[in-house]
Amino acid sequence: MITTSAPEFRDALPAGGVLIGLDVGSKTIGTAFCDAGWSFASPGELITRSKFAKDKARLEAVMASRPTAGIVIGLPINMDGSESPRSQSSRSFARNILDLGLPILLWDERWSTAAAERFMIEADLSRAKRAERIDSAAAAHILQGAIDALVA
Repeated sequence: MITTSAPEFRDALPAGGVLIGLDVGSKTIGTAFCDAGWSFASPGELITRSKFAKDKARLEAVMASRPTAGIVIGLPINMDGSESPRSQSSRSFARNILDLGLPILLWDERWSTAAAERFMIEADLSRAKRAERIDSAAAAHILQGAIDALVA
């Protein structure tokens, strides 16, 4: 199941369970996990993109480290609410990992990278550290927004 509805996604999940958040880019996939009670999201591993089969295998290995109940993928939406080619790329990625057998929520990711960047600047991280952590921090921001909607 792929949906943009938090209630529909929540209904497809067991009561609680670890969720993985993904910020899917053309060069990297930022990952994040939340706790089983859906309280907080934390940045995870950064996956460097190559061929899709390798990306999917690495994603499966990352997910194997925690009993994952569902997947939240950032959906790049333009500021006017319209979709772009990047949106279609995220939707395609979701369709391509549907065979993992987990429910997938596409979550509006507007401002996620900017919010993650602002947080890291406030934490006084160097530009180099921010560059290597931004995608996973954005994935955590995306996942936090989704879990906040799930428990509301």
